[in-house]
Amino acid sequence: MALAFDEYGRPFIILKEQDQKTRLRGIDAQKANISAGKAVARILRTSLGPKGMDKILQSPDGDVTITNDGATILEQMDVDNQIAKLMVELSQSQDYEIGDGTTGVVVMAGALLEQAERLLERGIHPIRIAEGYEMASRIAVEHLEHISQKFDFGASNIEPLVQTCMTTLSSKIVNRCKRHLAEISVKAVLSVADLERKDVNLDMIKVEGKVGGKLEDTELIYGITVDKDMSHPQMPKQIEDAKIAILTCPFEPPKPKTKHKVDIDTVEKFQTLRLQEQKYFDDMVQKCKDVGATLVICQWGFDDEANHLLMHRNLPAVRWVGGVELELIAIATGGRIVPRFQELTPEKLGRAGLVREKSFGTTKDKMLYIEHCANSRAVTIFIRGGNKMMIEETKRSIHDALCVARNLIRNNSIVYGGGSAEISCSIAVEAAADKYPGVEQYAVRAFADALDSVPMALAENSGLQPIETLSAVKSQQIKENNPHYGIDCNDVGTNDMREQDVFETLIGKQQQILLATQVVKMILKIDDVISPSDY
Repeated sequence: MALAFDEYGRPFIILKEQDQKTRLRGIDAQKANISAGKAVARILRTSLGPKGMDKILQSPDGDVTITNDGATILEQMDVDNQIAKLMVELSQSQDYEIGDGTTGVVVMAGALLEQAERLLERGIHPIRIAEGYEMASRIAVEHLEHISQKFDFGASNIEPLVQTCMTTLSSKIVNRCKRHLAEISVKAVLSVADLERKDVNLDMIKVEGKVGGKLEDTELIYGITVDKDMSHPQMPKQIEDAKIAILTCPFEPPKPKTKHKVDIDTVEKFQTLRLQEQKYFDDMVQKCKDVGATLVICQWGFDDEANHLLMHRNLPAVRWVGGVELELIAIATGGRIVPRFQELTPEKLGRAGLVREKSFGTTKDKMLYIEHCANSRAVTIFIRGGNKMMIEETKRSIHDALCVARNLIRNNSIVYGGGSAEISCSIAVEAAADKYPGVEQYAVRAFADALDSVPMALAENSGLQPIETLSAVKSQQIKENNPHYGIDCNDVGTNDMREQDVFETLIGKQQQILLATQVVKMILKIDDVISPSDY
């Protein structure tokens, strides 16, 4: 190794042994890939379950995030290794498709890789292992279908949905008021759901947060909240039966598109210009009044003169409202977004039963609530919390709960949680392994052992003896032929997850197994990593 300098005087190191370096190929590459995948899974393993630990993530800018959501942890980690990036994408796939189970799917993939490493050391070809895993995943998915249960729910009977959302929230920071948040999430989803088509548009649910208050103050608003206040402090703070003009045109005189200059050399000319401007404002306000509007919501700002005129003509107004919020207001109130004052008609006005401005604590923070809208299929979940990190984590937790409720409306099949489904699948896969005559049966058995890693991690994170607890629950399931026995993480006193009301969605659990198997198969088939410097 030698130190040299370039023409600008910057030092660089010359590595003389560079030509002797070799890149990993074959079995060595596969083992290195498996180690990278296991390292990522090991990070998330301690975050699994209701007693899982949280992680602090610090961004390069110094922003701090505290979370135990698998997708968020991996998304914010600065991962360079190509195989580790596959694990990050695996977690994100689960998040996009299901919304929950992002930690479990990575733990599952890590366990499959660990078992694959042992099989590779015994001389089994990676393609054989991949085929065995594929067979085992099919057995596990079919078995999940077999042990699943359907439940009925409706607008009047939301308890099953609430219980499932509570299971999701029990592993989050917000678990102390999981019942309250689960009810809010379920009511929000049912408000925007089309139960006949079994479809839910989560874009209609807006999740807002403001620092202050406590978590229990989180509320569901059947309408829209806008982080704005009335443009003039003397405008009314509450408007009932509001008729809302939603405008994307500014309250100001038109400006020429070319460069211009106005010379004013007499008082009369200035007076004429002022009167002309005032007439513009008068006409704009009058057009709004003529169509019967009692509130104006504008995407653009307006100057003090327009503001003063609006206040004097008893026309409350809100300015600088964003485009996304404007669309939600239009959907909720049944109004139309108007681009020009000339196009304003009574039919294009939105309608809301109540529009009110609300202040928070001793701060000057104010928000506008638009409630009892003509179309109640747009709702807002308004979160309160002690600090920004708490609000952000609550938003992530509520997103998971909303996704679970949506999945149950699409497919109302559930399996029981607490690792009971994994243990039951492990027993079924182990029993099926003997039917395969080839080398694949070793991989099928390894898959069964990998399934045990999820309940084992749950027991470990809950402070229980993992091997002892898993053995006891497994023997109980086999003895009583009951797939509902799982790990008693919360120390309730019973292992029966049906009694504890711990549910998970069937499609979420099936997706976990299928996604983890697909990624592990992909990793096993990689026997060489070629970087740009290699060619």
